[in-house]
Amino acid sequence: MSKTIRLTTAQALTRFLTAQMTMIDGRKTPVFAGVWAIFGHGNVAALGEALYQVREQLPTYRGQNEQSMALSAIAYAKATNRKRIMAATTSIGPGALNMVTAAAVAHVNRLPVLLLPGDVFAGRRPDPVLQQIEDFGDGTMSVNDAFKTVSRYFDRIMRPEQLIPALNRTMAVLTDPAECGPVTLALCQDTQAEAFDYPESFFAERVWSFRRPRPDEGECEAAVTALRAARKPVIIAGGGVNFSEANAALAAFAERHGVPVVETQAGKSALPFLNELNMGAVGVTGTAASNTVCEEADVILAVGTRLQDFTTASWTLFRNTAKTIIGLNTQVFDATKHQALPLVADARVGLEELSARLGKWSAPATWTAMARKARSDWIAVADTYTAPGNAERPSDAQVIGAVQRALGRDVIGMCASGGLPGEMHKLWQASFPGSYHMEYGFSCMGYEIAGGLGIKMARPDKDVVVMVGDGSYMMMNSELMTSVMLGRKITVVLLDNRGFGCINRLQHATGGARFNNLYDHNVKQDVAPDIDFAAHARSMGAVAMKVKSLAELEAALLDSRSNTRTTVIVIDTDPMLSTDAGGAWWDVGVPEVSTRPSVLDAHAKWAEGRAKQTLGH
Repeated sequence: MSKTIRLTTAQALTRFLTAQMTMIDGRKTPVFAGVWAIFGHGNVAALGEALYQVREQLPTYRGQNEQSMALSAIAYAKATNRKRIMAATTSIGPGALNMVTAAAVAHVNRLPVLLLPGDVFAGRRPDPVLQQIEDFGDGTMSVNDAFKTVSRYFDRIMRPEQLIPALNRTMAVLTDPAECGPVTLALCQDTQAEAFDYPESFFAERVWSFRRPRPDEGECEAAVTALRAARKPVIIAGGGVNFSEANAALAAFAERHGVPVVETQAGKSALPFLNELNMGAVGVTGTAASNTVCEEADVILAVGTRLQDFTTASWTLFRNTAKTIIGLNTQVFDATKHQALPLVADARVGLEELSARLGKWSAPATWTAMARKARSDWIAVADTYTAPGNAERPSDAQVIGAVQRALGRDVIGMCASGGLPGEMHKLWQASFPGSYHMEYGFSCMGYEIAGGLGIKMARPDKDVVVMVGDGSYMMMNSELMTSVMLGRKITVVLLDNRGFGCINRLQHATGGARFNNLYDHNVKQDVAPDIDFAAHARSMGAVAMKVKSLAELEAALLDSRSNTRTTVIVIDTDPMLSTDAGGAWWDVGVPEVSTRPSVLDAHAKWAEGRAKQTLGH
């Protein structure tokens, strides 16, 4: 008879998590790096006590907001290339729902995170319990059902023994390269505290490996045949290159076969900026070099990318009607998009096998030379946008230039939403894998500071520079205090354009009146609010200052390197300036009927762009 141990459901959960291991650089390491927790009546009594008992093996970190603490966990997973994972637990009701947006971020970006929201009573004796919704037609419904659409795996634990199959399935999903994403285990409050005789074997240490699936023979041959026929091949490097740690394999493939590489937001830093075959950012926020080669490409090797609209310029970028797409991806859903030839495999293994089979084949020398020249031409143009200046309100591009002049390339630059991602995608000079960290799959405002903290926890050896606009800072800044509390220093460069500058520009570009985006569009008094962001950051324990010029910014950044606490540097920027070189069309529906001539003109331009879209791809 197998031995058992009597534990509450919550105790069994935490003990199981501490027993899950993986190998990193030849060393056995716990899969779970910690649990983010905001306690309430739905998780404090049972799960809180269980976490206290394992606090030495499984640290608990207190967040300030349920969404932001989960975002920190997600950024941590991304910064470790999905090798290590964090969990996040909340109470029921509003606490749980606050975490749904974070679940969507993880889902879209294929990132592992374990979400543990408290739930209603399985036994239903005290129904309705505090913070419980009541569905008039479904007695099984709780707010946690909202997680179902943004979870790779969802389960509601209503009996202690249900934890056994649920956790086995949880680990299979979190560590699978194709299925990877958020897992939600909704923990009923009474079930958390209920004891059960669990088999001791359930808590045996297990070492999880991250598999590298090899390509199918037939799919590989079809890809090789297509590449051998190519005269103008291009590689799109997506986030899967970084997750697979296929950076060296990508560089070797590109150099051996003379194929230019373009990078998505998630794929940026797949190659160093200095690599002569790195054309840089692609698509709507792309460089002129990348978009030029993509317009002509006859074979597109799409590695680890989901080919979203910003990458394809809403399917107006790849204009060669005879083009062939090869989808190298662990997930068949992504590998077969847009009539691609699927190559379902790990990115590193797939690139290595393709290269071996291609042998001495290389793209025509004229194509490779044209790409290199396009790259050097673009860099010369880009340098004019990042150059120092004396404007009272500099552009975002100039701020990016100042940051890199002051701190160099051996830092991790990160951002999430608004206008900064486009500028950073084009202009940030990434030097090593992971030195560019962008959440643009879901473009979640508020990710920046929470994400920066998660990155620093994963990469304590690197300086982390968070680039954030004032609009996103206002949405979510509370983990600034957490970074101070935990002693995890990040450097925050806060660009204050007094509102939502990016959407204001889009509104203007689509013919709309400037309305409801910048502070002075909404002011009901004589003066729009002038927020003292430096004072606010200092109130949370950060070192903070406001600078009045790019020169002062560079000096403050140099000084900040000796700070031991999180540092916030604020600078005013121009909401209307952006890098107009490079880029491509983006499909944003413009009204067909309007009383405003500017809207009708914008609609006419939109129609011209839409006419270039390829259907069926």
